[in-house]
Amino acid sequence: MDLLNNLALGFSTALTLTNLAYAFGGALLGTLIGVLPGLGPVATIAMLLPSIYALDATPALIMLAGIYYGAQYGGSTTAILINVPGESSSVVTAIDGYQMARKGRAGAALAAAGLGSFFAGCVGTIVIAAFAPPLTELAFKFGPAEYFSLMVLGLIGAVVLASGSLLKAIAMIVLGLLLGQINTDVISGAPRYSFDIPELTDGINFVVIAMGVFGFGEIIANLGKPAEHREVFTKHVKGLWPTKQDFHDAWPSVLRGTTLGSILGVLPGGGALLSSFAAYTLEKKIVKNPSVPFGQGAIQGVAGPEAANNAGAQTSFIPMLTLGIPPNAVMALMVGAMTIKGIQPGPQVMTSNPELFWGLIASMWIGNLMLVILNLPLIGIWIKLLTVPYRFLFPAIVTFCCIGSYTLNNNSFDVYMTAIFAVIGYLFYKLSCEPAPLLLGFILGPMMEENLRRALLLSRGDWTTFMTRPLSAGLLIAAALMVVVVMLPSIKNKREEAFKEED
Repeated sequence: MDLLNNLALGFSTALTLTNLAYAFGGALLGTLIGVLPGLGPVATIAMLLPSIYALDATPALIMLAGIYYGAQYGGSTTAILINVPGESSSVVTAIDGYQMARKGRAGAALAAAGLGSFFAGCVGTIVIAAFAPPLTELAFKFGPAEYFSLMVLGLIGAVVLASGSLLKAIAMIVLGLLLGQINTDVISGAPRYSFDIPELTDGINFVVIAMGVFGFGEIIANLGKPAEHREVFTKHVKGLWPTKQDFHDAWPSVLRGTTLGSILGVLPGGGALLSSFAAYTLEKKIVKNPSVPFGQGAIQGVAGPEAANNAGAQTSFIPMLTLGIPPNAVMALMVGAMTIKGIQPGPQVMTSNPELFWGLIASMWIGNLMLVILNLPLIGIWIKLLTVPYRFLFPAIVTFCCIGSYTLNNNSFDVYMTAIFAVIGYLFYKLSCEPAPLLLGFILGPMMEENLRRALLLSRGDWTTFMTRPLSAGLLIAAALMVVVVMLPSIKNKREEAFKEED
């Protein structure tokens, strides 16, 4: 009964004219940046963070959430039509989706992706509504020691599940933790690592790092690539509705992808990307005799991963909303947005801001419905956008980033810092370093330090407090097991093989 009352409160909040407008704006912008290759939701949300200062918390978060799950939809459009995944989680969609487009079946592929995404998004939202309250109750049992252990587990999870080299992922986490130490010490009040630069006494602004590494970094990386002439299958996009055989082949894959995505989305570092790769691997193992072989245009290879990445995108909100722990880079930005609005992320959000909490969940249902309307009938518009030359797009993005950086504190120092992180972001790209763990380390570092010091103050300097408290000990053991498992030779080889396929 409580759940129904809470959802009623959520829908009454989400269905106000202002919140509907921001949900639509977020979904539309998310689809747009999903469609445009080389500009993901992380970069876009990072660029938009300065603009939320003028908004109330609820519409701001509804809009940012819409951008995230909207990008999961939009990313499949370019993956299918021109073999360029607009989003990293759409990489596997391109394998079979592009082959379907080449055979004149782009319409069926786009519809399978759109309808699979809608179903998975709705199920993911139901999972959030059902499991968020009990998880929040559990979160109230957490003290400083438990929070510290949970963050250790989160960072190790981010390392284990990061794409590419484990060593590089660890280095990025450590760099993020070190950057988080540039601030004023809470207890002594002494500036740390500020090098007598007054602007650094409050620490590096989160938006500056996100905008520099993701926004500018991606632009520089894109400008470094040669302009390739790719086919756009505009003439093949007709008959959007799949055949009866397509429905028969696709619906079990959608169910499997939704289930897998709903579970993996909660994992730190997992979310949409891991879900889509795992779903594609599962489909190849389960579907023994597809009507079209995998890699040559199997509809299961589109429906399964697309359902998984949307379910994963939705359920990744669970740890962020209930525990205040971001499981991926986008959720780290959402935590940053909540902090900007003066909201302390964690279990108290549900009790102190129920309209925000349930309004955000209800807006996801509405947003998913909007996305089906945006993606299927308006496909022609998205195709036209793909023909806009990048030389016209990037100056507009750079200008927007610079304005956003300056308006943080009305200080040009932030613009220079963004430029420095832009160069760093480009170096990460050249060195094949995944920047997302850096963002998680930067967000969690100060919180980890604060909880570590509080736990040691409460226990009078006794380090065994982390192992004598059952919840804390369980989380640290889980983190240690994760490290042991990933170092096993068979798992290590499989992981390397999986990410080789991704490349």
